[in-house]
Amino acid sequence: MNSSFNPYAVGPVAEAPLETRTDFVRKTYYHLAGAILAFAALEAVLLAIVPPEAVFGWLSSGKFNMLLVLGAFMGASYIANKWAYSSTSKSTQYLGLGLYVVAQAAIFLPMLLFAKLYDPMAIGKAGVVTGGLVLGLTAIAFTTKKDFTFLGGALKIGGIVAIGLVVSAILFGFGLGTWFSVGMIVLAAGSILYTTSAMLYHYSPGQHVAASLSLFASVATMFYYVLRLFMSRD
Repeated sequence: MNSSFNPYAVGPVAEAPLETRTDFVRKTYYHLAGAILAFAALEAVLLAIVPPEAVFGWLSSGKFNMLLVLGAFMGASYIANKWAYSSTSKSTQYLGLGLYVVAQAAIFLPMLLFAKLYDPMAIGKAGVVTGGLVLGLTAIAFTTKKDFTFLGGALKIGGIVAIGLVVSAILFGFGLGTWFSVGMIVLAAGSILYTTSAMLYHYSPGQHVAASLSLFASVATMFYYVLRLFMSRD
């Protein structure tokens, strides 16, 4: 690697030397794999020790309880992203990624507990389908060499609409249905394409932790709604 090149300097990965670009992509996917493994391990522990009736009982005791969970998740996500994008401390970046993994594990728990009780095989099926979709989307992004960052505006609008629908469903007690899950999977797919392109054009070489967090967020969203689709078929 060019010893005069500073990986934390301002500038996109695309402008860095080839060896630096390759190293950035490798580190990003290593960290993504680590986040997924940490998430799976944490969920395995939670599923083994947390009584389903306690979680379901608390959530059903008041419609605002789920809003509290959603609000806490969004707050933790904001802090996690802020830390992960820190340019001054590598440890702070890792704290951000770790916090986000914990937040995802917490918000996933009710769905996974439900799946464990009624269709344990759905978790594995959803994992396989999600993995296949992620690999396919990643291959498309890298092999076509197309810049998918033009999706950014549509993804922001879609995310805002999705949050509004989720909050409305909690407040007014209506179901979001199968097509909402399909829409969220499409949104997550777009986010994966966007982030894969943004890795080169919107991130600097020292931001592989932040890039892995963004990818993990999209993969987790896709997995959640693929699992929801499997559960809705029963």
